[in-house]
Amino acid sequence: MEMRRLGKTGLSISPIVFGGNVFAWTADEKTSFDILDAFFQAGLNTIDTADVYSSWVPGNKGGDSEEIIGKWLKNAKVSRDQAVIITKVGSDMGQGKTLKEQYILKAVEDSLRRLQTDYIDLYLSHWPDENTPYEETLGAFAKLKQQGKIRAMGCSNLDASQLQASFDAAWKAGVPRYDVLQPEYNLYERSGFEGRLADLCVKEDIGVITYFSLAAGFLTGKYRSKTDTEGKARKDRVMKYLDDKGMRILAALDQISAEMSAKPAEISLAWLLNKKGVTAPIASATSTSQLDSLVKAARLELSEEAMRLLDEAGA
Repeated sequence: MEMRRLGKTGLSISPIVFGGNVFAWTADEKTSFDILDAFFQAGLNTIDTADVYSSWVPGNKGGDSEEIIGKWLKNAKVSRDQAVIITKVGSDMGQGKTLKEQYILKAVEDSLRRLQTDYIDLYLSHWPDENTPYEETLGAFAKLKQQGKIRAMGCSNLDASQLQASFDAAWKAGVPRYDVLQPEYNLYERSGFEGRLADLCVKEDIGVITYFSLAAGFLTGKYRSKTDTEGKARKDRVMKYLDDKGMRILAALDQISAEMSAKPAEISLAWLLNKKGVTAPIASATSTSQLDSLVKAARLELSEEAMRLLDEAGA
């Protein structure tokens, strides 16, 4: 599997990043271990999680996904330096959303303990925090880099103006900047990334790892009506896509799927891999058959005509 350069971080990541939000949610510990084993055996190497995953599940407390990854890392046949681990800080773990230095320096220790490792490859601020200056947050991240507790730093959910402000703050304070952005971006949700934000990422050589890459599973094609969502864990997230635009996208995916003998999920991820500024999409799986699609997507080549059809459907 050919790895992709992640901006200026020095990290090389797989073209598909595994989304660890399913761990301790729709994938139990054994299933999670099996999927991670198969993911690495397929030549992929990057896992994304966050300290808050998966606190929304009744009985979970947050940190559940990190704990599963940590147990797997401890017992896996994969050496630590072969795995690229991404986690995030700043979501509400009982204290509200915050990127204060004092909080970050404590939260990273909790993540390291749960992950059973002495360093995190890529540490991201999860959400903007208007109550904390960028200089303070970046300064905390800089300390963690100096201490060897994180290798690279980035952010999630910043728009173009916020990302530029963070660059300006880093330059003014003389501290490292964010080198990675994790935005929501997929065939349906495009306006938040395309345009100014994508252009800024290209200009500044920012690594981009997209989340909700399959629109909470909608772009797999398995949700085509309200009835299809009944009793599903992702029901509330999928409902908003069941409109005319969503149906146009599914129709385009169906057409290309038939022409290429590929699944809609594979085509959706391949589309992202061809978009300007994108390094790799995040996608999840809860079975080895779903994982096979992730591997195929990493190798799938879309024609210019296929890209055009998809672009027009989601416009």
